[in-house]
Amino acid sequence: MPKVSRETASNVREMGPVTDRREDLGGYTVNFVSFAADADLDGPLQALPGGACPCPHWGYVIAGRMRFVFDDHEEVYEAGDAFYQPPGHRPYVDAGTELLQFSPTDKLDETERAMAEGMSRQQGAGS
Repeated sequence: MPKVSRETASNVREMGPVTDRREDLGGYTVNFVSFAADADLDGPLQALPGGACPCPHWGYVIAGRMRFVFDDHEEVYEAGDAFYQPPGHRPYVDAGTELLQFSPTDKLDETERAMAEGMSRQQGAGS
């Protein structure tokens, strides 16, 4: 049976104050993510239809606090909370937060690609 831990994840991404250790297990991406500074994805998510994340996520907050904003409500999760976030959310994460997250790999890849393309376009327009 496939497995992964924070220490054995083969794909490690450093994105400023965010460290993402991930592995694809049977069509689902398992992320161990830590935030050294407050983070919100409002800017990058504006590149997506509706300005919100279209990918569902299941997870567990190991440490810290995060907030998911929807058009009609918001949800707050703290250390010890398990969560499910359907499409249509905008995440805000406090510094010091660590989480374990599971997402469908195809949807997550599509979302991250669109966000990266949108950020590149914004940077190009600012030059």
